[in-house]
Amino acid sequence: MFKIGYRTVKTAIGTAVSISLAQYFGLHNFVSAGIITILCIQVTKKKSLRTAWARFLACITAMAFSFIFFEGIGYYPVSIALLLLVFIPTTVMLKATEGIATSSVILLHFYAAKQFTLSLIMNELSLIIIGIGVALLVNMYMPSVEKQLKEYQRIIEDLFRIIFKEIVKYLRTNESDWDGKELMLTADLLQKAKTLALRNVENRLLRNEDYYYRYFCMREKQFEIIERLLPLVTSITYTVEQRNIVADFIDELSDAIHPGNTADKFIQQLREMKKRFEVMELPKTREEFEERAALLHFVKEMEQYLIIKSGFNTLSEKSPTFLRKKFFHRVNKG
Repeated sequence: MFKIGYRTVKTAIGTAVSISLAQYFGLHNFVSAGIITILCIQVTKKKSLRTAWARFLACITAMAFSFIFFEGIGYYPVSIALLLLVFIPTTVMLKATEGIATSSVILLHFYAAKQFTLSLIMNELSLIIIGIGVALLVNMYMPSVEKQLKEYQRIIEDLFRIIFKEIVKYLRTNESDWDGKELMLTADLLQKAKTLALRNVENRLLRNEDYYYRYFCMREKQFEIIERLLPLVTSITYTVEQRNIVADFIDELSDAIHPGNTADKFIQQLREMKKRFEVMELPKTREEFEERAALLHFVKEMEQYLIIKSGFNTLSEKSPTFLRKKFFHRVNKG
């Protein structure tokens, strides 16, 4: 299906504006302003700023090298070769490699003109400023992805819930016809969500709000624990009393999966359950011993699962966004 993205639209508009401005001011090689704009349009605001700086720095460096090599050696092809042999490593050292393509256009303008005059320097500087400036302006608009991030959050929590319900079903009945498709879907969505959340962070220039990125990283760590738990659960085949107790706990936990802080409550429940296990009658058979050992391992893994969530909530409650919401809630309440 044919689709035009917002970055394509910004590139088209920015290129047209750059060329129009360069042409309006009577600049030579005015189309180069459009080329610079195309190269500077990036997927995030921060990346756009970094790219713009790298290209500007590389272009200024290229102009200095053009003067040294073209005026020192002459306007010959060998001069270009020698210039690039020095210029490219210099941009690498300056961490401005993204500007190599743009600056190469500028230095070739000097080579084609076969002169290095003040008017030509001002022409090239104007092309650089217009091209980069327009790119930065059009790239300041970035559509909000918060709605999509919240949707990813909701779907991933639903998938966690389904997985836990399947664990509960197996613990209670020792049977399951689950195909495990939610596992692959969760892994795929977590990767997509993290990528989108990171782009959201990169689009915030004035504050570094990374709630969603940290959230999906937290869920990814929890998912790793879930993946470790599944073989452990399926290895349990004998029925003991503790099995139903653990199933009840997981069932209650699965109904409470959401971004809010419920981890501390369940950590306390889990520790009380461990104490309850400790005072129970010792296993009488080897099979019962192995199953109870597996269940104890399961409980320890679930404790780590909950500690990860608790740590995330503690950090989130110290974030500027949370504190602002808390302040305004108190103001409205009071």
